[in-house]
Formats: sequence, structure tokens, C-alpha cells
Amino acid sequence: MSRESVFQRLVPDTLTMTETPTRTQTDERHQTEPKTDPETPTETTREREQCPECDGRLVADDEHAETVCVDCGLVVEEAEIDRGPEWRAFDAAEKDEKSRVGAPTTNMMHDQGLSTTIGWQDKDAYGNSLGSRQRQKMQRLRTWNERFRTRNSRERNLKQALGEIDRMASALGLPENVRETASVIYRRALEDDLLPGRSIEGVATASLYAAARQAGTPRSLDEISAISRVEKNEIARTYRYVVRELGLEMEPADPVSYVPRFASDLELSDETELRARDLLATAKAEGIHSGKSPVGLAAAAVYAAALLTNEQVTQNDVSDVASISEVTIRNRYHELLEAEDGATS
Repeated sequence: MSRESVFQRLVPDTLTMTETPTRTQTDERHQTEPKTDPETPTETTREREQCPECDGRLVADDEHAETVCVDCGLVVEEAEIDRGPEWRAFDAAEKDEKSRVGAPTTNMMHDQGLSTTIGWQDKDAYGNSLGSRQRQKMQRLRTWNERFRTRNSRERNLKQALGEIDRMASALGLPENVRETASVIYRRALEDDLLPGRSIEGVATASLYAAARQAGTPRSLDEISAISRVEKNEIARTYRYVVRELGLEMEPADPVSYVPRFASDLELSDETELRARDLLATAKAEGIHSGKSPVGLAAAAVYAAALLTNEQVTQNDVSDVASISEVTIRNRYHELLEAEDGATS
């Protein structure tokens, strides 16, 4: 006998104990009760939150897979499905070990990470080394698995380009969101058939350059070309072509976005970084930043701020970090100080 039937036997039937309402009472009740708004919660929704018999609080009994009222004991739902895992974990590390789901899909892999990968270790599930015949078999399986992952020229193209984007992003210290954006830009260029007549490395480098600018962590063309297998002029030409054809909205690079990285590489204080930001803000207000390289302005601002805060930094040090000539730093540095003097006077 179920718990609900036992409860109904113990509790008297309230419907039989009450009087049957007359027609007049029914009419008066309909006149006094407010009309139900269709947008207000229905009776079914309230019953899920409260007991339908006594309006008591409902609790979930996981042991019996039931929902029970704590006041009257009425079983509202039974035979519920437990959608959680069958195992228990007491800390985050144990939870990660017992989880049986894989990594999330990502655009940084040509198959979005949905294919199977055979590990390079020649060991079984227990960590024991495989025999010679098993090693040969696993090597053949790896070969065929690699062939199945790239079944046509488009997938081979995408695999090579995304690997190149990942390599360059690691060398430049770019975050994962920039790599993801660069992968999406390259996929769009491949779908729109923008690659004929251009190299895979060139379009991949241009995609990474555009993604870094969109994310607010730009890198100069000199820095990009230093780690790329493509010349600087081809990168700039391909970048302009990709941005125009895909309709990407690219704002002009802000010199302030280069300041934190330069200050960090030179191990300067927060005061110097803040002073460099103030110099660039003054230069922007005076209008001397127009037509000048943002990298050169940022490097000059860092050097000028270091001098104003009495930190030992040479023009050669700033030039090595920013990949800008010392002549450019000297010229921009004087212009920034003149704009600062003109604003304060």
C-alpha cells in the first residue's frame, strides 16, 4: 500500500464533512471572487510550490524519490528521476576526476574537438607497457585516425592554419579569447573563398592581428612579422583585404592599450604607468596623436613617464621592448613633454 493511500485513510475526508454549497452560496461566491488574470501564476504553478491540501511547504525526499509535504505528509509526486550523477565527490579535484564528459567544443580545432585522439603513450589503461605487436597496431591506428580526421583539402587547410594561429598566439602571449576570435575570422575567410591567391600563413597571421586589435590587446606589425613566416608588407596587405571583404569593424589602435605591456616588460611601477596614461590623454586632447604610430607614442610616453618619476630606463631598453627605433622615441618623447607643458601653462 502506498504512502498516499495510508495518509488518506488516516486523515478524514474533508469533502464529506463539509456541507454541500447551495446555488445561492455558489452565486455569491462567484460574485465576490476576483477574476483570474491570464498573466498571473496559475493554480498548477502554486501547487508545485505549496501543498495542494494544506498549503504547506514541499520538500524533496531523495531517498524515496518523492516530493512530500512537511506539514501533512501528503506525497505530491513519486517515482521522480534523479538526473544527477550516481557518484559523490567531496572536493573539486575529486569531482574533476570522476567527471566523464569531455572538453567543450572550440573553434581553435579544425574538427571543433569532436573527434577521437589516440594518445602517444604506448601503455594500456592500467599503465602497463604494450608489447611489440600491440605497439605496431596502435601506431597503425594513429595513422588511420589522423587520415580520417582530415578527409579533404578544406580540413587540411583549416588544421594547418589553426595550428599556425595557436603557435603565433603562444609566442606573442595572447589570451585564449583572442585565439578563438582569430579562428572564427579565418573560418569566415575560408567559407567566403578569400584564400585563392593568398598563402595560408598570410591569412592566418592577418586574422590573428585583427583579433588582437578587436580584443583590446593589439600587437604591432613588427611584432607579428617577427614570429610569422610571412613578410610585413604581405601581412598588412592581407589584413586590409580580409577586413574589407568580411566587413569587420576595426577601430584605430589606442596607444594606451600598449602601455601596460611595455610597463610590465620594463618592470616599471604603477605610478609610472599612470603617468604615461596621463601623457597620452593630454596628447590626445591637444590633437598631436593624429597621423602618428600608436606604438611609437606609447613607447615615448612610457619613457617620458619613467623620467618624470625618476626610474632608470634607457631609450635602448624601451626600443627593444616596443620594437621601435630610438629616433622615433626621441621625437615623440619631446612632443609629449611639449604638449604637457602647454596644457599646464
